[in-house]
Amino acid sequence: MRAEMGLPVRAQPTRGQTLAIVIGASVMLSISMGIRQSLGLFMTPITRDLGITVSDFTFALAIQNLSWGLSQPLAGAIADRFGCRPVTVTGTLCYAVGLLVTSFAAGGFGLTLGAGVLIGVALACTASNLGMAASVRVVSPASRSMVLGILSAVGSIGTFFCAPMAQTLIASHGWHLALLAFFALTAVMLPAAFITGGADRVQHQVVHLGPHGEAPLGMGGTVRAALQHRGYLTMSVAFFVCGLQLVFLTTHLPTYLALCGQDPMLSAKALATIGMFNVIGCYGLGWLGGRFPKHLLLGLVYVLRSVALAVYFMMPVTPGSTLVFAAIMGLLWLGIAPLVMGLIAQMFGLRYVATLSGLAFFVHQIGSFVGAWGGGLVFDAFGSYDHAVQFGVIVGLAAGVAQMLAGDQPGRRLLRPAIA
Repeated sequence: MRAEMGLPVRAQPTRGQTLAIVIGASVMLSISMGIRQSLGLFMTPITRDLGITVSDFTFALAIQNLSWGLSQPLAGAIADRFGCRPVTVTGTLCYAVGLLVTSFAAGGFGLTLGAGVLIGVALACTASNLGMAASVRVVSPASRSMVLGILSAVGSIGTFFCAPMAQTLIASHGWHLALLAFFALTAVMLPAAFITGGADRVQHQVVHLGPHGEAPLGMGGTVRAALQHRGYLTMSVAFFVCGLQLVFLTTHLPTYLALCGQDPMLSAKALATIGMFNVIGCYGLGWLGGRFPKHLLLGLVYVLRSVALAVYFMMPVTPGSTLVFAAIMGLLWLGIAPLVMGLIAQMFGLRYVATLSGLAFFVHQIGSFVGAWGGGLVFDAFGSYDHAVQFGVIVGLAAGVAQMLAGDQPGRRLLRPAIA
């Protein structure tokens, strides 16, 4: 019956294949996200050397997040239809080109093209969505949440070494060389991206027919069903707030600390601390996601993040308070990724998980756009980040409550009637 329907029959992965795919995805994710989350360290030297404003720099990063979001559903759909490997390998090459263009930028246009458009498209192909979509297909449902948590944890290590490396090179040799060092890291990311594509050779999932021979919905039907699902829609809107809060921090925390008279290396230490504690947070939330309702955990994360933001920005800034805040945020950082991916798989299955997570991530990146550029606009207009933080806290609390009330029921109408 499967052959008659034109559905691929593929071998289940061996333990070695599964391990290789998860490790490849972890390395790809680690380098991709480590570089991306360290770009805020370049704000001060680039704006000074190129003679551009803070909002000019943050506009480039906002375009990066918007480009990432716009590209993610397309990258997910291509991966679902043709396989992950062509997408992840192409994305890695695009990342390398984007870093080169950024390192040789002479003004706002070059910065926006390299750090904005090209790296944004590259992230859609190499960051958490594709890495997790590949990994989730080669593990059992019972271990899915835990494996995704481990993947996110290992993937977060990139920030732990990328941020200090970048700040050290910026201080000693300038921002151009620091970006070229990031370019060199893409040589490591390329084979990892190729190995991640090994998920294309294994079975995505067992396709079940309905009791009367109904066939599963195709991509379009599944997307339409998701857009009518209350839990999916609420999760996607709450994901907007996630992007807003996290990108605001990675983009503007270095400038905020500089305004407070702190050592520039504190910014790198804070980002590295986020990366280190993110390892614990990802593993912990992945473990919890296999035992408690994922929508409740997601909502709790959004609430706790908002409380941490409010407390930190109300207190006097010291190295100690900054590192404690970074540790708390690290515990609540990328750990939401396995929860979101697991929730989508729970509601709609695995066949189009990359497409559905890509659509949700598009909403996330609209929030990232607002967090990056909006924070720069607020700073240029008022000379401080107070109003931006207040907005982030309010919408974060609202998103957390809404997420907890949304539910996690599986999507219905995922079968189309049999043809008589």
